[in-house]
Amino acid sequence: MELDESSCIAKIKKLPKTELHAHLNGSISQNTAKKLIDLKKLKSGDNSTFDLNIPKLASNDLPGCFELFSLFHELTDSPEAIYLATCDVIKEFYEDNVLYLELRTTPKASFAGHMTQKSYVEVVVKAIEDTCSTVCQKMTVKLLLSIDRKRSVTDAEETMKIAEEYTTSTTKIVGVDLSGNPVCDARHLFPVLEYVKKAGLNLTVHISEVPNTFEEVEALLKIHPDRLGHGTYLHPSKGGSEKNYDLLKQLKIPLEVCLTSNVISKTVESYESHHFPLFRDIGYPIVLCTDDKGVFDTTLSKEYYLASKYYGLMEDDLFNHSFNSINYIFATEQEKCQLQELWKQQNNKNN
Repeated sequence: MELDESSCIAKIKKLPKTELHAHLNGSISQNTAKKLIDLKKLKSGDNSTFDLNIPKLASNDLPGCFELFSLFHELTDSPEAIYLATCDVIKEFYEDNVLYLELRTTPKASFAGHMTQKSYVEVVVKAIEDTCSTVCQKMTVKLLLSIDRKRSVTDAEETMKIAEEYTTSTTKIVGVDLSGNPVCDARHLFPVLEYVKKAGLNLTVHISEVPNTFEEVEALLKIHPDRLGHGTYLHPSKGGSEKNYDLLKQLKIPLEVCLTSNVISKTVESYESHHFPLFRDIGYPIVLCTDDKGVFDTTLSKEYYLASKYYGLMEDDLFNHSFNSINYIFATEQEKCQLQELWKQQNNKNN
């Protein structure tokens, strides 16, 4: 007898997993959002009520999703809120048996002058350290600092400098991410991204999430990022150029794939028409991720289930996918070896 969806996800939950594409604010769950609303009301003395239903709001196109992101940014408008959100997001991934997590976030400044990009990062790093030293001791959590496409070069340079400083003093921050609304042209930020690579920092970029110009995609690939996010329109059958596709296959830059995110935000029509199987069939390095688990009401276990349901991945395939994902993390070879041993131990225990 075939297992139903909830039983399959419960079984997949036992698999150790890596999450390499998770935005902090987009990963805020409905429960955490309610806590943040209560915190916001407490700080402001507001006694009004506000009902938030994330799954209902999640059924939208890409512009609608970015409106929801803006709401979460409003909720994380103080050091206390940022700390609470980070701790909760980490705990929820841990409950899904994600044992290696790379969170990404765009450092905020201002908050009425009470926050700088650096102090924002300090709060997030503190939350990571506190959570991993207490309730999530078997989990490794790293941080990527995101550069928003629509931000100025000055803002981007500040973010890059913070990342560069932290990578020499801590192991928590492991690189830089280019993200933000994909319809915004990012070419003004390319010199910053090139510096990131020259400085020896890890770089992942959101690429071809919407039908961007072939020139932008080619220029991003030529910077040689260490990972790529989404890649929805990279394949020629999805509207990508043969030239860029050939370059992609030559570089073999690992691709972070987010199934539910793409379907709900309508950058792909359906799970059946997703580009995941196209890249899997040619043996291209890919890793399943959630993108924004709160916004899209998903978990990494659910993403694995969807890959099993729509693309025929069996139990061994799912474990091998998770195990191979360790190759693509931003960590030392020693850390990768330690994680591989942990994965084997967990697999033996489950069997």
